[in-house]
Amino acid sequence: MKILLLEDNKKLNAAIKKRLELKGHKVYNFEDGKEAYENITEGFSCFVLDINVPNIDGIKILKKIREYYKDVPVIIISATVELDIIKKSYDFGCNDYLKKPFFIDELEIKIEKLCKIKDEKIEFDNDSFFDYKSSTLIINNEKIRLTKKERLLINLFITKKDEVLTYSIIENYVWEGSFASIDSIRSLVRRLRKILKKEYIQTVVDTGYIFKVP
Repeated sequence: MKILLLEDNKKLNAAIKKRLELKGHKVYNFEDGKEAYENITEGFSCFVLDINVPNIDGIKILKKIREYYKDVPVIIISATVELDIIKKSYDFGCNDYLKKPFFIDELEIKIEKLCKIKDEKIEFDNDSFFDYKSSTLIINNEKIRLTKKERLLINLFITKKDEVLTYSIIENYVWEGSFASIDSIRSLVRRLRKILKKEYIQTVVDTGYIFKVP
């Protein structure tokens, strides 16, 4: 399982990483909130976040995660006893909360209970699928590594398949709040269509796109 760990205490960070890796998990560990924030779209199956970390706190990262992934479990680990902070964690979509100090066994149990993604590979048809774990497309047994924007767009289409996605929705999600012209969006869609080879992405005139699979 691919896990993102954010914990600014170096010793605790290293101890958690070592224990989880002994269990066969692949752990990407960060001590700085900004670094973790910049990596949340890398196809993780589980997030373990401290709240009080440098630069960008865990609550803001949790909110951003939920913009991308509704169902990927998030476990908050924190020493805070402030009820409003704990309430915010749950309001913004954390699945469980573990108060410091804790035994790493406790965290391990929560991860085993919550952080299991059933489908690491999302199949479009017999010879085309998206490997969620490695964030790659496989078309006719050929692995295709996507750019960040291509990966964000395919993630959006997969999670919202059969739904009309407006230019505005695509702009907010793929460009992460920055401005993108309609021409830029169309250009990105053309690139992804060329990679996919089949007409999964259908145009909704003057509105946006819809992703349909058999």
